[in-house]
Amino acid sequence: MSFNFITAAEAASYIKDGDIVGLSGFTPAGSPKAVTAELAKIAEEKHARGESFQIGLITGASTGDSCDGMLTRAHAIKFRAPYTTNADFRKAVNNGEINYTDIHLSQVAQRLRSGFLGHVSVAIIEACEITEDGRIYLTAGVGITPTIARLADKVIVELNAAHSKSLIGMHDLYEMERPPYRRPIPIVRPSDRIGLPYIQVDPSKIAGVVETNMPDEARGFHESDPVTDKIGQNVAEFLASDMRRGIIPSTFLPLQSGVGNIANAVLSALGKDPSIPPFEMYTEVIQNSVIKLVKEGRIKFGSTCSLSVTNDCLQDIYDNMDFFRHKLVLRPSEISNCPEVVRRIGVISMNTAIEADIYGNVNSTHICGTKMMNGIGGSGDFTRSAYISIFSCPSTAKGGCISSIVPMVSHLDHSEHSVNVIITEQGIADLRGKSPMERAEAVIENCAHPDYKQLLWDYLKISTKGQTCHSLSAALGMHQVFINKGDMRLTDWAEFQK
Repeated sequence: MSFNFITAAEAASYIKDGDIVGLSGFTPAGSPKAVTAELAKIAEEKHARGESFQIGLITGASTGDSCDGMLTRAHAIKFRAPYTTNADFRKAVNNGEINYTDIHLSQVAQRLRSGFLGHVSVAIIEACEITEDGRIYLTAGVGITPTIARLADKVIVELNAAHSKSLIGMHDLYEMERPPYRRPIPIVRPSDRIGLPYIQVDPSKIAGVVETNMPDEARGFHESDPVTDKIGQNVAEFLASDMRRGIIPSTFLPLQSGVGNIANAVLSALGKDPSIPPFEMYTEVIQNSVIKLVKEGRIKFGSTCSLSVTNDCLQDIYDNMDFFRHKLVLRPSEISNCPEVVRRIGVISMNTAIEADIYGNVNSTHICGTKMMNGIGGSGDFTRSAYISIFSCPSTAKGGCISSIVPMVSHLDHSEHSVNVIITEQGIADLRGKSPMERAEAVIENCAHPDYKQLLWDYLKISTKGQTCHSLSAALGMHQVFINKGDMRLTDWAEFQK
């Protein structure tokens, strides 16, 4: 069968008002770029004529500006799940302009299969190669691609020459069955392979192939600074200490790491620590720091859902594929983030918090409890099932006006029952086996900034005594003072006791 090669504009014309569209990729890696940009133009033209045009959008994780950004600015998104990092999208969500559903990333494919998120009309998939019998070879990110390819009425393929065909064979694509009687996932080590290197699609469903040559809209991260460097050192010190005590085996355990400059600093510190042996990763995203450590021999293998690296780093991987081919594997998010696998192989999770409270509850999504930042992503997939779950963050934000350690989190994503360790540049609070009051003492003493320690101790003094001590009238007082006065340090607990 010969495919219909079409322009991006022609492909976009196949998508109608009200359609639910599924996208390949995970972060900007592997996300479509050409068709979504043309779809934004269609929305703008229709809106200018007074016509309705909005779609539902379901992705593996975040995308690039040519998707989330352009479609948001064109007011083309009615519904979106599950995760994004685009500033324009964030603003629209917080203004109530887009219905946004924040979902654990491991659950998206199953919710699609079960019909919870509606019917996928069109799947747009970025590929480095496609064969006449419908084999689609993906690029640098996977996400929910196997599921949307199977469920969609139509499939549009962006055949992107910016990605090397040397990627063929790098993927391990496996779709879980619907319950009940689902088979176990036969992964016992990060390097195990259980699926196919391609997605098989009925060729008759492929509505068109769009040839492109567009690099990933890769995000750069801020350089490390003294605060993030110290956080990284504290994480490495904690893990090395647990290994010396025999809590972590001498061979070490697979690591999961979130996204951003703190995650890069943590991995850099682990790579430099001579007491930590070369280790493996079972994670959802691989960043530049991981590739560096793979080349240095500090990381033996990386299982991931996405090569979320800068374009020069990705080109380095392509140029040295003979080296990387047996050191990396790309999987769907329901496998890379599978809680059952995470718990069984003993993954240590390391994620970033917006704020943590004195009892170990963590907010990783909302500013002051109301404004969405990005979403929960995969942090919950790993945290609840991790051998050890770690959250890290700077002890303050906004030049010291916000304390990241508070009496009660303003939004709860990860409860005290799932969070084992909190780490800031100030120190380490190991919460394992501690009562609520013992956790509060550890968090305040070890993680809070000196400007806020006494304020947090004073909060406990005014709290109603119990197994967990709180003053319900004052629990969110520091947040309210920041909203009213712009600086949490101005909190006077007497104001909340009237």
